[in-house]
Amino acid sequence: MQGAAIGIRAHSGWGAVVAVAGGPGAIEVIDRRKVVISSVSQPYHLAKGLQDPESYLAECTAASEKLALDALREIILYARQRQKMVRSCAILLSRGRTLPALPKILASHPLIHTAEGEFFRQAFWKAGERLDLQVTGIRERDLVERSDPMKDEIASLGSSLGPPWTSDQKNACLAALLVL
Repeated sequence: MQGAAIGIRAHSGWGAVVAVAGGPGAIEVIDRRKVVISSVSQPYHLAKGLQDPESYLAECTAASEKLALDALREIILYARQRQKMVRSCAILLSRGRTLPALPKILASHPLIHTAEGEFFRQAFWKAGERLDLQVTGIRERDLVERSDPMKDEIASLGSSLGPPWTSDQKNACLAALLVL
């Protein structure tokens, strides 16, 4: 079986997920999809008004991790049916700001947004680990430096794949190729 990797660009409540095989000159997109991992796109915003935000966020975490796990498992099985073995997963990261304790997060609207981004990235990360994938975080801003050799090839994939092939899918594709 040929090796494959998954790249993920997480958003609030969902992620753009692309599974690839091959490499420069022979990139094969095995699967790409929008994976919804929460019924609540902004759990920290909702937690702010609750008496027990920790319990609420723990419930949201468990639900999001399960949805991410189920989706990644499905993608891995789909790849396996195409004679591809997914061994690794790349998750695009933000700036990497360290978060303070929950009360301080909930007291700051910008920190709430930062925490929500991290929340959904971590759900995908933990799902990947539970599936025994080698999970790697790649800062999104670092992709620009690493994309030059494959940038045009990745962009041109959109014409054969059709929409959506936005920056989310392109960056997830590149991230997956970097860990393949």
